[in-house]
Amino acid sequence: MSEKNFLYENESRLIYEACHDVWKEFAGAFKESVVDKSLAIACKSKGLQIESQKRINLFFKGERVGNYVIDQVVNDIIIIELKCKQFLTPEDIQ
Repeated sequence: MSEKNFLYENESRLIYEACHDVWKEFAGAFKESVVDKSLAIACKSKGLQIESQKRINLFFKGERVGNYVIDQVVNDIIIIELKCKQFLTPEDIQ
């Protein structure tokens, strides 16, 4: 990782290492569900707590308007949105 300040520097470094471990093993050859499970294993092996496919309610002006499924939540502080494709689009980066 480059020399930048991250809000959760230690956790970010461990997540980066876990992602790298998964990439070295599979090199993007599998679907998101396989990567999701593999990344959860890699993060747990580094001492991180992972919750996969967490469903949350969405609200607008106090009214529930739907729900959203978060790919992974790490230590209840970091959200990971997985993308398993050859190239990221501008919409993926947002």
